[in-house]
Amino acid sequence: MTKRHLIFFLPVLFALFSCNGNEGGDDNQITLSEEYYTGGKLGTFFPANPDVKVPTLDDFSNSAYEQPTPAVEEVGMGTRFLYGEAYFEKEFNSNTTGVRRGLGPVFVRSSCLSCHPGYGHGKRMDRYRANDYGNSYLLVVIDKDTHAYVPELTGMPQTKAIAPFLPPIEEEGISIEWKEYADEWGNKFPDGEAYSLIYPEVSIDPAKINTDPKPVNYTVRLEATIGIYGTGLLDAIPDDSIIAEYNRQKALDYRADKLNDAFYTDETKLITENDGSKRLRKFTYGLSRSTIQNGPGANAIWNITNVIRPGRTYNYITDAYVNAMAKNSDVQKALGKTEQEIRDMLLDKNIEPELSKQEYVDFMIWHRGLAVPAARNLDDATVQKGQKAFYSIGCTSCPRPSWTTGPDEYTGDTLLAGKLPRYPNQKIWPYTDILQHKLHMKNDIRTGWCRTTPLWGRGLSQMCTGASDHLHDMRARNYTEAIMWHGDAESDARQSVEKFRNLSKEDRDALVKFLESI
Repeated sequence: MTKRHLIFFLPVLFALFSCNGNEGGDDNQITLSEEYYTGGKLGTFFPANPDVKVPTLDDFSNSAYEQPTPAVEEVGMGTRFLYGEAYFEKEFNSNTTGVRRGLGPVFVRSSCLSCHPGYGHGKRMDRYRANDYGNSYLLVVIDKDTHAYVPELTGMPQTKAIAPFLPPIEEEGISIEWKEYADEWGNKFPDGEAYSLIYPEVSIDPAKINTDPKPVNYTVRLEATIGIYGTGLLDAIPDDSIIAEYNRQKALDYRADKLNDAFYTDETKLITENDGSKRLRKFTYGLSRSTIQNGPGANAIWNITNVIRPGRTYNYITDAYVNAMAKNSDVQKALGKTEQEIRDMLLDKNIEPELSKQEYVDFMIWHRGLAVPAARNLDDATVQKGQKAFYSIGCTSCPRPSWTTGPDEYTGDTLLAGKLPRYPNQKIWPYTDILQHKLHMKNDIRTGWCRTTPLWGRGLSQMCTGASDHLHDMRARNYTEAIMWHGDAESDARQSVEKFRNLSKEDRDALVKFLESI
């Protein structure tokens, strides 16, 4: 795939939404406001020279999420970026030799792109089939009482297997049913405009679960993967800035008892990096990961495909699954192995890496090197009207507009330290506070706590992924539905939703147009 990204000298930035022509200049230069640079000088993708062209939606193509940052190109990592990209886009296979080998014995998807169509969020699906294009769903099988993952299945349960093994869950046993939901306002705004809300009910036939023992007393939720562009810029936000944001919100009377305090008051909740340093959690809905180097991509390249990589020289499986396969007479016969030999093979902790050190480094250069698309049409009068409404009703209390990255000097993994693109001292506009809140939705996310997902770039989702669904399980089919799912009486965002309801239709539509522009 050809990547288009030209590096230009970026002009001095001025106040929000200024866009002034330079009629006296020979080169007809303009000066864009700083918020057009969603990823800062080092992290923003412009499809045309920002010195002479104001970005609009028409300037972008369906590869807008796939571009390298200027930081990648400025230090000569462009080729390594493309090598790493191949490990994201191409399918792994079950061969024991060759490129992209090692798929299995069980897996979630055969490629990373399967979960991230167009590098973005996935589509809302009516069934669970891993091979359906755009299905980014991960099954979340949890204990009904504790909401902990059931121990018989992995946190990302697999539905695919390499023969003669059986998948932990057979896909034909998974059912997804979408149900209508009526909120306390009868799904109508005061001016009479109606909207629709739906949510998923998911079940798994116990007979289609291949573990010994099988899980009991469980319930199932869906979680969709998030967009991966710009993740390196979030990685560069320093921990002390996140703590400061937590303390700021904690001091607010209406927010003091509505934050997940444990991650900021309990040192045991910090995540230990490979060098022994402790880091705050900032990635995934559940804040289960701290850095990219010890987090989302580094984890997923292993546990989605079960391809062994440096630092992860064992299979992503559970003892209950091993128990079922080792006892299975068909598996024993096909492999010509005894029950104990199968156990030893599956539980081996020193499997030869199938992804080499250099291939893994290339993959991480690509992952940390993905740019954020520039904002669009910010000088449009309707977009500015929508921004004013977004700010005035208090939406920025959770989707915090901007952050400034730190020195961005990661040393936690000696294999990666000094080898990845860096984003020091950049003002970025992700629209997230990186904290967890509760929305109290019907069939809510596991535990109810959900990190604020960055809003940047989402307006390009239909173009890049073929869908524009929102929220953790893609229940919202547009921005209006997403906002109204925040409206429960106990929701952290209740006050803002009440104010949104009382906006005129013109202002509501303008607010949505603003969200589509950032």
